[in-house]
Amino acid sequence: MVSLAAAPPLWLRDNCPCAQCRDPRNGQKLFQITELPAALAVGTVHDTRTPDGAPAREVVWAPDGHRSLYAESWLDAHLPGAAAGPGDGRTEDDKELWAAERFADGIPEAGWASYMSDPAVRADLLDAVLRLGFALVRDVPVRDRQVLDVARTFGHVRVTNYGELFEVRVEADPNNLAFTGARITPHTDNPYRDPVPTLQLLHCLTNAAQGGDSGLVDGFHAAALLRAEDPDAYETLTRVPVPFAFADEHTELRAHRPLIGTDPTGRIREIRFNNRSIGALRLPAGLLAGFYSAYRRFGELLLRPELQLDFRLAPGDCLIFDNTRLLHARTAFAESGDRHLQGAYADIDGLASTLAVLRREAM
Repeated sequence: MVSLAAAPPLWLRDNCPCAQCRDPRNGQKLFQITELPAALAVGTVHDTRTPDGAPAREVVWAPDGHRSLYAESWLDAHLPGAAAGPGDGRTEDDKELWAAERFADGIPEAGWASYMSDPAVRADLLDAVLRLGFALVRDVPVRDRQVLDVARTFGHVRVTNYGELFEVRVEADPNNLAFTGARITPHTDNPYRDPVPTLQLLHCLTNAAQGGDSGLVDGFHAAALLRAEDPDAYETLTRVPVPFAFADEHTELRAHRPLIGTDPTGRIREIRFNNRSIGALRLPAGLLAGFYSAYRRFGELLLRPELQLDFRLAPGDCLIFDNTRLLHARTAFAESGDRHLQGAYADIDGLASTLAVLRREAM
């Protein structure tokens, strides 16, 4: 039998599950924390059972006499001292970090037909995006704007200044190097946005040009390596905000964020790395020297061959990846060749929601 002695009264009462405290239709709280008695205290505690017969504890509160019923299973999982529960799925603790050799036997993938018809296949693929940072859908219909249909299987399309989708092909007057045949080194997209698009999709329509192979790097793994190999450089890159900017005739975007973003407990949560979008840092000379030393060190680490997963997209392949974790790259290709991808952005919370519902329905 669990003890309630270590539970702060306000916390315990705030989690009362009764119909007076929570709407039974949706589980949302019906009170504000300020409405609880100022001198709140546990009055008496009784052993009892829930309506479905499970062991429970009933608390009668002082001074208002309110009664709360807590299932033993809930108390076991949530009382102070219990094992920490899962996070929000966004930090390094919730991921499987990897180097390229992890996929020697193949990358996570599914065929479009089975992905659309089998909820278990769809759940496995979406889980791979959350856990590993990416997955590939094969044999997606090769037609204009199909990438939007892929995105809508798990969430909503994130519209940006590029529109609902963007064309990755050679343009006569490009506003971004992505729309040329140039080599693109590992980077994350749109670091100048707040919030940054968390998911990116790239659907291959044709890839007949010489060159143009794709690459991915697990930025969380790379940041963890930097933390182990050069703690001072890691600390600098988590602390110094970097001015990212993008501007063209119709758009001007800015965001100041560290290259390595962490949560309040220090866990890696986000990577923003794009040499094409970094503006001029305005810092004292000593801090600038320290930042650039760390920046170079991280950049060199990201180019280690053992970290980069290389592959070639074929017509019908649609790559889905976490733009706040993975860096993507491509080799240069002949601009006279035929290479055309269509891309779109989406939000990872929508994908996580779809996966949670699929798992709930499978129970």
